[in-house]
Amino acid sequence: MRNDAVTVNVRIGLATGYDPALGVRQFTDMVRQVEQRGWEIAFFSETVALMRDSVTALAAFATATSRITLGCTQVVRLRSPVTMAQTIASLDELAGGRVVLCPGACTRVQGEKHALEPIDPPRALREWVDVIRLLMSGEKISYAGQVVKLENVGFGWKPLRSRVPIWIAATSTTGLQMAGTLGDGVLLNTVASPEYSANAIKIVRQAAEAAGKDWSQFEVAQLINTSVDEDPAKAVNAVRWEVATKFLPGKFQTQAGPRVRVGEPYIDAALVPSLEAVHHQGGPEALARALPAEMVAGLTAAGTPDDVVKRIQRYRDAGVRLPIVRPAAPRQTQPIIDLFSPC
Repeated sequence: MRNDAVTVNVRIGLATGYDPALGVRQFTDMVRQVEQRGWEIAFFSETVALMRDSVTALAAFATATSRITLGCTQVVRLRSPVTMAQTIASLDELAGGRVVLCPGACTRVQGEKHALEPIDPPRALREWVDVIRLLMSGEKISYAGQVVKLENVGFGWKPLRSRVPIWIAATSTTGLQMAGTLGDGVLLNTVASPEYSANAIKIVRQAAEAAGKDWSQFEVAQLINTSVDEDPAKAVNAVRWEVATKFLPGKFQTQAGPRVRVGEPYIDAALVPSLEAVHHQGGPEALARALPAEMVAGLTAAGTPDDVVKRIQRYRDAGVRLPIVRPAAPRQTQPIIDLFSPC
């Protein structure tokens, strides 16, 4: 499926972890292949939907590879900051210094799902990041935050690296600003257009430069829903399910709404009541079918091989330095690997 007439940028990553049909061994086989074919990063999304966990997956990836960067998302508060720091330091040691952590704030809805007491999400994210970085120094630390309080706590060994890169996973304006202030980079979310990405990156850059950071050294990565088929309509239909997850009843405020406020042009808030009514009558599958094709295509990289390569380039043109493609279905994984592999 690879079209050699199209120049493919070698900075590319593969996202795994979101498909319930695939297990860690299958994800590991994919990661082993993309390392051999010159990809830059293999990523695992640990989701609030309680799919496979990122710690198990990254441990498997680390032992199966030797060069490729390994990244994962983790929602803060689902693990304590000490446990998260201990885990990331251990994974980084196992991988030989190849791990990137992408923490994201624990929203109110996520906290309720895990029976957690309400805590201001930005405050918790900031304190988790602070503590992880301090503990990675290998020294005993004390920390008196509003959420986290520690006294003379430290690892029993010296981490391989004193600073593991942290890219903040962000979607909302507040999250994007925090990414610029706190992070070594930002991980932009899926179900978002290149136009959204351009707006989001402006917010991140302004915050990063205000914090005195060198923008040229700041990573800008994005997870991108990717669906390839010789029939463009089939490609769009294959990715409808994931776009639909952002429009489930009650999800607009926490999922689609933040994208709209950043400037996402492909989400029409006026459609939400009718989409929720469709879901009430026919469930998630009916909701997915009801989404306008133009909206699904606008929020993803879906189409023929040429269409998808050009679409990923649009994300690059918007300022995304490291696109991380996430196949819409297991059958698309190999064609997508073939399409984007530098070798």
